[in-house]
Amino acid sequence: MARRWTPQRFVTLRRIRVIACATALTVAMVSSFAFTARKSVALNINGQTTQVTTYAMTASRLLEEQGIDVKTHDIVETSSGNQLADHAVVTVRSAYQTTITIDGTSVPFWTVATSADQLLGFFEENNANAAKITVNINNVYNQLTGGLVINQSGPVTVIADGKTSEAPNGKLPAASILDSKGITLGKEDRISVEKNGDETILRVQRVTHGVENRTVVVPFSTQTVIDPNLAPGQSEIRQQGQNGEKTQIYNVTYVDGVAESETLQSENVTTMAVDQIIAIGPAKAESSTTDSGSTDNNQGNSGSNKPNDSADNSSNESSKPTGTNKPDNTDNKTDSNPGNTDNSNTGNTSGNTGNTGGNTGSTDNSQNGNTGSSDSSPSTPAPDPAPSGRLWHPTVAQAQSYAAGAAAQRGWTGNDWTCLVKLWNRESSWLWYKENKSSGAYGIPQSLPASKMAAFGANYRDDAAVQIDWGLWYIAQRYGSPSVAWQHSEQTGWY
Repeated sequence: MARRWTPQRFVTLRRIRVIACATALTVAMVSSFAFTARKSVALNINGQTTQVTTYAMTASRLLEEQGIDVKTHDIVETSSGNQLADHAVVTVRSAYQTTITIDGTSVPFWTVATSADQLLGFFEENNANAAKITVNINNVYNQLTGGLVINQSGPVTVIADGKTSEAPNGKLPAASILDSKGITLGKEDRISVEKNGDETILRVQRVTHGVENRTVVVPFSTQTVIDPNLAPGQSEIRQQGQNGEKTQIYNVTYVDGVAESETLQSENVTTMAVDQIIAIGPAKAESSTTDSGSTDNNQGNSGSNKPNDSADNSSNESSKPTGTNKPDNTDNKTDSNPGNTDNSNTGNTSGNTGNTGGNTGSTDNSQNGNTGSSDSSPSTPAPDPAPSGRLWHPTVAQAQSYAAGAAAQRGWTGNDWTCLVKLWNRESSWLWYKENKSSGAYGIPQSLPASKMAAFGANYRDDAAVQIDWGLWYIAQRYGSPSVAWQHSEQTGWY
């Protein structure tokens, strides 16, 4: 007998149908996900390819699963874009640091190039009119830089000790090529690779050190004294001046026999300079007004003239460490006002005591015969800090030359390179010190905040190479290429 229909039975059957449908849908979704999420991926690490199976959705997750440590400057590329797909190819190229020379400036450069010829080619791809680029190999026996193949496609011209020869096999490391030529390297010798048209040149520069002794003339100074026995305006030389001499010893660094740099080791005065003494007669006494003015001059020389002490002499005191104006101060101490018969040499010495060590200018003392110190010499600005191994403060052309090679090794040439130039022209005009006062964005890529760039180097505020390395990494992570970043910048005004 059929069961009788009731509302309770209807609700129960409906719930069973809903649960069955949900279960079937869940099973279908899980099966579909398991089928589609499981991927077979080719993983290429520095030329070594392995086939792996993974459920990871991104390349970074895959590398974590495989225990592959990716460093800051390493380059990771995926054939399927941001999302990992079945049969995709993930390529990891480990970066190492070599040194390049841009317009004579040595710059450490992180690269994934497999040969010096390839590295030079990166710079040529994006900048046909590039500055002269040279790849320096600091230690040819180092596992990373020494293993760098010079030229994959042909012979290499070797220049060392003034001789030129050709190594037929350019696929060998620098160390092997030099060994085959019987060239032994010193500890500080320099090895570099450069292009001259289609020719690849491996150059060895010998670095030696020596000591040079130099004799330097010490010029005599002149002192002027007042002699009341002489007629007004009359002068005579009481002591003839004679130049002295000193011997300086320099430590000199030579590159291929040519002096490159030198450091003063010591100096010794061998002959003392003899001052020249000139006596002059006093000027005629004039009106009482002049005498009154002379009294003021005496007070000024005694140190009571506040403007001279507080303004002029304060600036003079600040220049004491230089010690370059001592001969002039000797004149200031001994000279006197020709129009002041009461202003003696002793008074002048007292008045200028505060100027000892470097009086570069005192307008009040010009009345006292200090004609040589009437103009103040501006203090020399402190020089820029010396570079610490990377591009420190490059020109726009140097910064673009560096970026050209760094972008090319990511495959960003042609339109991508053009877009990168336009993008950073808009952001910073390629100026390493550019700062947005309102937002705080800084540097060539206009990092916001600037501290993001610290992951690529602590000197990110002064080092354009750090800024460029970070900027290229940021574009790769967020947009994939400069052309996409430029499109976003065109639409929104930022990237």
